[in-house]
Amino acid sequence: MGEVTPIITVSGVEPAFDLSQYYPIFIYAVFVLAFAVGSLAATHIINPRKDTPVKLMPYESGMDPIGSARMQFDIKFYLIAILFLIFDVELLFLYPWAAIAYREGVDSVWRAEFGRLVFWEVMVFLGTLIVAYIYVWRKGVFKWR
Repeated sequence: MGEVTPIITVSGVEPAFDLSQYYPIFIYAVFVLAFAVGSLAATHIINPRKDTPVKLMPYESGMDPIGSARMQFDIKFYLIAILFLIFDVELLFLYPWAAIAYREGVDSVWRAEFGRLVFWEVMVFLGTLIVAYIYVWRKGVFKWR
């Protein structure tokens, strides 16, 4: 690869943009796409295909599909699923903070400047979730009738 001439910017001297530094990424992307397309093509070309009435029948978790597929479900299923997602996503927000906020080796300047601010932001977030949990509990969403 050739030598890159530096460019003077506001933040100092930086190397010029060189597209050749990204060639390995492009080559990797081509291999990934070729593998994906090749795998899909190979499964359609070499698969054994014997269609029988049993194989063409809809599969419903091992049960024969009887009746209409348009059954009504209780709203509780959806409420519980949505509440699970809400309280599960809470962990996605808490985990990074818990993993790096107070471990050894964290920059002391960051901890001095942002440690308390981030801590109180997380406490407000948890407080909001607790209020939401209590509200849902009082509304009786967790009671299975």
